[in-house]
Amino acid sequence: MNKNEKFVISINREVGSGGRTVGRKLAERLNVKYYDNAIIQGLMDKYGLSAEKIERLKAQEKASWWSELQERCKSLIGSNGKENPSTSEMFETERKIFESLAQEESCVVAGRSAFLIFRDWPNRLNVFIQASTEHRIERLMAKGNTYAAALDTVETLDESREVYLKKYSDKSRYDTRNYQLVISMDELSEDEAVNVIMAYLEGVMK
Repeated sequence: MNKNEKFVISINREVGSGGRTVGRKLAERLNVKYYDNAIIQGLMDKYGLSAEKIERLKAQEKASWWSELQERCKSLIGSNGKENPSTSEMFETERKIFESLAQEESCVVAGRSAFLIFRDWPNRLNVFIQASTEHRIERLMAKGNTYAAALDTVETLDESREVYLKKYSDKSRYDTRNYQLVISMDELSEDEAVNVIMAYLEGVMK
């Protein structure tokens, strides 16, 4: 990676591993923006975003399309959102937004499809954050879930995220060849995981 050019760090994480927090903290350390699926999904739900609408908005706003999006989105593309966009629409919209953001500035992106979207990106680092099932259940239980609910969340989301990616590629999110760095959180705090990534970057950044 070249720190003097725009770069993107994608974070793929297992639910309950703490990967979302790692991504946010990493972005803070690098002083770059952080984006994840929750941000994209929120915009899709509220404004009915689609890949076509993203392209139209970018054409209207040119360089400042993202900074203007949340301020002017309602008037530009309408407020009648789709409650249940298809997975194809969701993937394409995520891809358009993530790619556009990475073209605009360096950033950290956390999402189920991020490693796939950026696998051929010239200046990128793909990271996978994982943890044992018990560790993940413990973290979810600390947020108020019962053991049964936490286990169901882990199993359901693991399966749905894998199915989601299989729909668009022959890749598995668990194949470590998709990433330059794989981190197990069983013995690490979020801050320690960020330190691991920063140490890696110091070794590979020019």
